[in-house]
Amino acid sequence: MERILSDMDYDETGFMKEIKDDFRERLASMGIRKGKKIRMITRQPIKGPVVVEVDGCSTSLGLELAKQIIVKVDQ
Repeated sequence: MERILSDMDYDETGFMKEIKDDFRERLASMGIRKGKKIRMITRQPIKGPVVVEVDGCSTSLGLELAKQIIVKVDQ
């Protein structure tokens, strides 16, 4: 099943399937690339950032940026 990163549930994991072209380079510098395993740590309410874990490191992404990433979630 595919899901937009910003819509993932807490502690849900999956693999990044697609990142919109305009954001690939910016996210790659943060270690976020297609094919990497990702875990949702938390989402802040009311347009707040999401905190995710990639390669054992947590990072915060703005909500609009998180909406540009498609994840194939584990079932």
